[in-house]
Amino acid sequence: MTESPSTPTQQRGSSDAPARIFLLDDHEVVRRGIKDLLEVEGEFEVVGEASTAAEALARVPALRPQVAVLDVRLPDGDGVSVCRDLRSRMPELACLMLTSFADDEALFDAIMAGASGYLLKQVSGTDLVGAVRTVAAGGSLLDPKLTAAVMTRLRAGDRKDPLAALTAQERRILDLIGDGLTNRQIGERMFLAEKTVKNYVSSLMAKLGVERRVQAAVLVSELHGEPGHGRHPGSGGAQR
Repeated sequence: MTESPSTPTQQRGSSDAPARIFLLDDHEVVRRGIKDLLEVEGEFEVVGEASTAAEALARVPALRPQVAVLDVRLPDGDGVSVCRDLRSRMPELACLMLTSFADDEALFDAIMAGASGYLLKQVSGTDLVGAVRTVAAGGSLLDPKLTAAVMTRLRAGDRKDPLAALTAQERRILDLIGDGLTNRQIGERMFLAEKTVKNYVSSLMAKLGVERRVQAAVLVSELHGEPGHGRHPGSGGAQR
């Protein structure tokens, strides 16, 4: 496996420079197959690979690819969380999610995490190459088989329930924010790194449309119908 450091020219891209691609999948055979499909076209260069979420989070920022092709299900996490974390650090990165399962919940989470596309692994090689080409050019796409239910969900209940866009993990973290816990305390409670908690907090605040942590705490208190819900003595609710 060869990983190529980026150059300023490659990062910007040009008409004759191959698009830089990173592959995340826990099966080497899948990665090799995708790499072969892409590189035979001559317009893509696979600059790095990973088999776990941790490897991807460590390698992608240094390699600066234009597109990350991410498996949704991983041995140490999920591709949606990787997408969210990477895009919080690299907003210009296009993420294309690949999965073996037609999972509406994962698709919805991927959309909210900022993924540019979501495809089933059963797609043809031609369609996969076309999808990578589309997101590399700044476009977006979703597998038609998975789109209808999610779009119905987006149009229907989300405006009525401000928490509908949050993942289960984000809801747990929001409750702990309402209890007055800091990111470090939340990390200790949920066995997460403090930086990971910070990323979750940023994501859930963006989904809720609030700019400050205290606003999120007030919102969760109102939703529970308990003014001052869970406010620990001395916390003051003024954490940022």
